[in-house]
Amino acid sequence: MLLTRAKSVHTLGMRFAIDVAHLDSDGVVLRLTTMKPRRLGAFIMHSRSVIETEAGALARWGVVKGDRLEIR
Repeated sequence: MLLTRAKSVHTLGMRFAIDVAHLDSDGVVLRLTTMKPRRLGAFIMHSRSVIETEAGALARWGVVKGDRLEIR
């Protein structure tokens, strides 16, 4: 899921962990996190969007900090 204009996310009310990638305005990955259920995520100042996926997906896809992602 792509969340635009997002600097932080939460997993309150969720029953499973998720992977979170914070992106800047150019689509560059600023931070990668696996969030457990019922947590508040960090506020990332320069984040402009967030991608949420199932836990482990970003590692399987080979996404690392500094990658530039293209959203189609």
